[in-house]
Amino acid sequence: MTSLQDFLKTRLAERRAQQLYRSHKTLTAAPGPAAVVDGHELVTFSSNDYLGLATHPQVITAQQRGAELGAGATASHLVNGHFEIHEQLKNKITEITGREAALLFGSGYMANMGVINALVGRGDVVVQDKLNHASLIDGGRISGAQSLRFAHNDLDGLEIQLKRARGKNSGNILLAVDGVYSMDGDTAPLAQMAALCARYDAWLMVDEAHGFGVMGSDAYPSAGSVAAAGLDQDSAPIVMGTLGKAAGNGGAFVAGSQALIDYLAQFARTYIYTTGMPPAVAAGCLRALELMQQEPLAETLQQRIAYFRRNAAAKGLPLESSTSAIQPLVLGCEKIVLNVAGQLQKSGYLVGAIRPPTVPAGTARLRITLSAAHSEAQIDGLLNALAAALRTSEVLV
Repeated sequence: MTSLQDFLKTRLAERRAQQLYRSHKTLTAAPGPAAVVDGHELVTFSSNDYLGLATHPQVITAQQRGAELGAGATASHLVNGHFEIHEQLKNKITEITGREAALLFGSGYMANMGVINALVGRGDVVVQDKLNHASLIDGGRISGAQSLRFAHNDLDGLEIQLKRARGKNSGNILLAVDGVYSMDGDTAPLAQMAALCARYDAWLMVDEAHGFGVMGSDAYPSAGSVAAAGLDQDSAPIVMGTLGKAAGNGGAFVAGSQALIDYLAQFARTYIYTTGMPPAVAAGCLRALELMQQEPLAETLQQRIAYFRRNAAAKGLPLESSTSAIQPLVLGCEKIVLNVAGQLQKSGYLVGAIRPPTVPAGTARLRITLSAAHSEAQIDGLLNALAAALRTSEVLV
């Protein structure tokens, strides 16, 4: 019989040999976008702080004042861990998303797990895109519902699975997708998906982790990809958004009808059985959302994305089709990705080296993420260093 320690060491050695071992990086402060990482000053292009709000002075001040209410919520929201600042934050979320009500969660992972397991179980079906975030996949797996998958953004494949689910099943059908995909940066065809859900009597759930705050409609400019697709509360009844990315803080929310939120407060176990969001975090989130409405941060981000893509194309860099803040360069080989990322770090730039199992085998990539806080000079520096590193690695000739 293998001892625990031998088992652990063998698996870790395998991961190192496969160029898949991941290590922590230690930052002295939140990247904004320059940071000291493992003792070296770097410009970070690996953060989800899309609007630069994690280091915004007004957000930090709001958190400091929020901490005066107490360092922690001290109990779950339903016991005595719910503060007035939580109510104010929920109201602001409903205002930004155009939904009737909202519920706060500790993280996007907890929100997705809680929602899926509250809404479906044995006798039901969860239909998911094959590139969905792990939290959606895991939520479906443990729910007890049948899980059906379709190829990424393949509407024909989706309809086949919805037809299959409805033909064999009289229970609930939940379609869960990312609005913006975290590793590819592309957007789901939500309007067409909503139409298919209406045809097959399915519920649409959209993970807005990477869309909230950075895209939207004229009426709801920060609401995310659902608003950008022109979908209202009836056509996209379940919206999850995180507060640790564009909002620069932590936690997550689910927004929808009052009935949905009342239901989740009674049946979402990851909400019921966990301590509430610290009041300082809620205060920081609230100020961040106010700044989303008051300052042209999303417009600045779009300008930075366009600048990056225009100048990357001029250098012949292998861009994907993403127009979001997530700009992946798929290189395929794990060793090359690590080598290029290492060269970039020596040149003063931190870029994520993303490898399986986070992405499918053969699609290892550099995941460049842009922020409204980046300057054009910083983007130029990254592109020059990237072009040089790719030539050294014989990716570009």
